Amino acid sequence: MSLLIAPAVTADEAKDAWAALAQGGHVALIRHGNAPPGYGGDPPGFKIDDCSTQRNLDEIGRQEARALGEEFRKHGVRVDRTLASPWCRCMDTARLMAIGEVESSWALVPDRDPNAPVHLTELKALVSAWRGPGTLVLVTHALTVRPLVGILPSQAETIVLKPTPGSGSGIQVVGRIAGSLAPGAPPRPRGLSPR
Repeated sequence: MSLLIAPAVTADEAKDAWAALAQGGHVALIRHGNAPPGYGGDPPGFKIDDCSTQRNLDEIGRQEARALGEEFRKHGVRVDRTLASPWCRCMDTARLMAIGEVESSWALVPDRDPNAPVHLTELKALVSAWRGPGTLVLVTHALTVRPLVGILPSQAETIVLKPTPGSGSGIQVVGRIAGSLAPGAPPRPRGLSPR
């Protein structure tokens, strides 16, 4: 699978992606909102149970999460389940979307050893088994999205997936929805922030 650096998402692609989510039975794979510096992971010595030691959402990231939740409501997307990586920036993104109860899942954490993709295997099974009737929302990291679908998303970007059991990967990319920057925020360079 080749790596695709996030090109500009077209309006038609986003329209198709929203239509699929509103239809139900699809998966919204979302990279967490803006969390500066956005390209180096967490500081040395961070603790998973202590948000003050992690890279966290800034005000832009919090606004992106709220705006994304509003877009889900505006497009009539029924959310049946929301899972997020246990990192604070992912849990906060999911909670601020305000689309339902949020559960933590280690399947959404990037594997440390690409030769032993335990989390990726679990995530593939989770996505390919989804039947709805509503949408499954997964809030995660770019380095979880890339090995799953070959796309390195921008912060707050949504990749819409259709489960295709019996196919090679069990997953088909339907479309992409660009993250909404807060009004007046400068555009971020695309494809430069892998985590």
